[in-house]
Amino acid sequence: MYDYLIVGAGLFGAVFAHEAKKAGKSVLVIDKRSHIGGNIYTKEVEGIQVHEYGAHIFHTSNKEVWDYVNSFCEFNRYTNEPVANYKGEMYNLPFNMNTFSKMWGVKTPGEAKAKIEEQIKQAGIGEPNNLEEQAISMVGTDIYEKLVKGYTAKQWGKDCKDLPSFIIKRLPVRFVYDNNYFNDKYQGIPVGGYTQIVEKMLEGVEVRLNENFFDKKDEYLSLADKVVFTGMIDEFYDYCYGQLEYRSLRFETEILDCENYQGNAVVNYTEKEIPYTRIIEHKHFEFMCQNGTENKKTVITREYPATWQRGDEPYYPMNDDKNNALYQKYLEKAKSERKVIFGGRLGMYKYFDMHNVIAAALECVKEELN
Repeated sequence: MYDYLIVGAGLFGAVFAHEAKKAGKSVLVIDKRSHIGGNIYTKEVEGIQVHEYGAHIFHTSNKEVWDYVNSFCEFNRYTNEPVANYKGEMYNLPFNMNTFSKMWGVKTPGEAKAKIEEQIKQAGIGEPNNLEEQAISMVGTDIYEKLVKGYTAKQWGKDCKDLPSFIIKRLPVRFVYDNNYFNDKYQGIPVGGYTQIVEKMLEGVEVRLNENFFDKKDEYLSLADKVVFTGMIDEFYDYCYGQLEYRSLRFETEILDCENYQGNAVVNYTEKEIPYTRIIEHKHFEFMCQNGTENKKTVITREYPATWQRGDEPYYPMNDDKNNALYQKYLEKAKSERKVIFGGRLGMYKYFDMHNVIAAALECVKEELN
């Protein structure tokens, strides 16, 4: 018997396991994958740390979380400055004066704001009711048509008119010449990749890989006093209220015989006709790596959004009104559980960034152990 069985060796499970072990609890961690780390898993290819499940840039304004994660590794000073490719036209992201200047030839914040206000008025938008209206009310119709509409439809598999407005609200709009994507105080990528963080969190903890919880659910439930479950909450309950919606992703990774393929870590492809949403060039995540001459190879990954079906890897919860209402049914059922704790992006059905996951895990384990 263990005090805790933790299903999933990603960030939430690893933080919980680390803190529980530190408190003297016996812990078993299982994961259906062949490696620890969940979606933040990185591995070295041609001397480059490759983000196996898409780009992960750590950012937070929570000093407690920043200090916590820095206790496991050293972070570089990487700043996320993606660019967008629309039919060969290159634009800076997030939306800022560099974007507005390239789009309209404006030079001052006043000129940019006037252009946006003119387009909002022409579109006749009052209170935004969906993502399309919200985007136009933020940046006007030109930027919406070129940089938002196609990319978002690909990413979520739905027309922007059918998506909730809150999704686009996460994107910063700045009337300064600043290409930094995030507004957070702290930002960077671990020197040597993310996997080491989870390795250190799980030091001294029993870990079993290639173990699918649902293959022996009753047996696993009997192994511990409590279970921390970080998989899909609807799957745990055998979809008894219906199936929640998720988005999946497919990755194509190539090693190229060139030193520098695209000049940036992330390039978004915003036109709908191109099937992938972005190309990641992993060496640019590593500070100054792109300027070196020693490594003549590079590694790129094309990221393709996909409709999720049972058996696929779920990456994003679809947090629209319909799915949130369905999740509330599962949440009420989960509240009656005395043995199972649900955590992480899938267990809590929330679009968490990494710092949110760590904060939620720390809060959860604190409540549990106290």
